[in-house]
Order: sequence, then C-alpha cells, then structure tokens
Amino acid sequence: MPNITKLQCLLAATCLMPFGSHALAQTPAAAETMIVSGIGGPEAPVLIGRDVYYVGWTDNILAKWDGHQAKVLHHDATCEHNGLAATADGHLLLACLADAGAIVKLTRDGKEIQRWKTDVAGRPLKGGVNDFAVTPNGGIYATISGPLSDPPGLIAGKVLYLAPGAHDWVEMADALNYANGLAVSPDGRTLYVAESIGNSITKFTIQANGTLSDRANFALLNVLVRDKIQSAFIGPDGIKVDRAGNLYVAQFNGGKVIKISPTGKLIHVFEIAAGDGVTNVALSPDERALYVTTVRDPSDPKATGSLIRMPNLTAP
Repeated sequence: MPNITKLQCLLAATCLMPFGSHALAQTPAAAETMIVSGIGGPEAPVLIGRDVYYVGWTDNILAKWDGHQAKVLHHDATCEHNGLAATADGHLLLACLADAGAIVKLTRDGKEIQRWKTDVAGRPLKGGVNDFAVTPNGGIYATISGPLSDPPGLIAGKVLYLAPGAHDWVEMADALNYANGLAVSPDGRTLYVAESIGNSITKFTIQANGTLSDRANFALLNVLVRDKIQSAFIGPDGIKVDRAGNLYVAQFNGGKVIKISPTGKLIHVFEIAAGDGVTNVALSPDERALYVTTVRDPSDPKATGSLIRMPNLTAP
C-alpha cells in the first residue's frame, strides 16, 4: 500500500475501521508515559478534572480515560471523529471530519443533544469539520478543512463562529490552506489557525462581536524547525495555548510538539518517541504535563496510535 498521510487517510475507504480494544501500557521512552494505546486515529485530548477525553478518527469513537481504564462513550461510523472541545455549559462539541461535515453537541457521557449540518446561511459543512477553540466569554470557533487532493489543489478552508447564546454557526474567514487546529489567546483577542498544507500558522484579531480582522502570518514552521520529511502534508495539526500565551503545536509527520512564544519565537521542541503522526496536545491544569495524541506510523492506513503523557519541561 502506498504511503498514506493523516490527511490522505481521512479520505481513504481503507481507513474506516471498526473500533477495537484500548490497552494500557508503559512506553519505553523515559520521558513519556503511555496512557492508552491501540487507538485508531487518536486525536483531540481534552482534560476535564481527572478525566481525559479523546477521539479516534478511524475508530469513529469518542472515549474517556478516567485514570484507570478507557471507555468508549460514542460511536458513529459516519462521523470520522476528529476535534473535541468542552463547552462553557458543561457539554462537549465533536467535529465530524467526514466530507459531509457535522458538529455534534454531546453530554459528557456521550449522548447526542444537537447536530449541526449547515451554517446560518444554510450552507452544508462540506469539506469536514476539523477542530474547535473556546473563547474566554464562551464563544466557539471551528474550522472546516476544505477538499483534499494529492497534489494539493483548491484552497477552501474556513473558520466558523458560534457566539455565546447563539443557535447557528457563522462563517468568519475563508481561503485557508487546509484549516486544521485553532486556539484563542488568554485575553481573547487573537485567534490562531493552523494551515496544514501551508505548514504555517495564521493569526487574526478577534473583535468584540467575534468577527475576525487583521489576518497575518504568525509562524512558518519550516523556518522555526527543520522538516523531518519533504512533503506537502507535513504541517501543524492541533494547537493549544497556555496561560502565558505560548502555543503548543502538534506537527503531523513531524513527530514533535513545537512550543512557540506569543511573539512567534521558538521556545522548545518536544520530540515524540511514540510516533511521527502527532495530531494534538492538551495541558494539565497546572500546565506541568502535556497530553499528546499521536499515530505511530503515518503510513499506516488504520492510523494506529496512542495517548501519552509527558512533562512540560519548560513550565515554570
């Protein structure tokens, strides 16, 4: 089988595997503790108290690790579970990366409350919903990645916004080069968006009503760190921001998490021994630990990988 990156895998029928067992183990890498292994398409770690929620895009599942065992909470073979966020009202938002696209609101035990298939203008969320970022006031941004081809073609990634108390998603930005992870600065004034095929991070100024302005380059990853491979499909995936405003960027096909200052300077590179297909990252409440999801081998059509924990070596 030819080499299949994460992005190519999302459109390959061979990737739609049924969910399987999730094993607990210890990684041989001293700095990494393996929490859950055997996940098909691990993505989107979210910490709520002591629980770690995560998804599997080839398993089509949402699961929770409670500190002792992993439990599947939600399965939908039409979704391709990818992004996940905890909302201000105590629920979860799930991003369905399948081409038809959907955003699903769930209880924390996985019961569906609401499903959006269109934006406020009635346009389908075609191209796949990828990830979320929650603002300090409870607003939520989401990315739609856009169509995928090899070599890359049409640039059609979008950013949507759900205002606090609103019922519908509104398009706020377009023409992003495979829009992927996104994050909001602690003061709520800046939105960062990963453009995976561009291997770059774009930033916007957030206005009081949630609209976006002042689109600008924030970081070009191949300038900050050396690319591990030469590919159109090496680039930023999930992004998180700490309380100081530093970004933690998962680089798929790069095998690393890159820590970047609010001014765009490289702070640290976390090399991930558990796999090269690093998809996302979350911080512990005290920000002294990172929870990372990664695919062991990006060429694996099942995208088998794990959820690991490692120290945030640059934490205060």
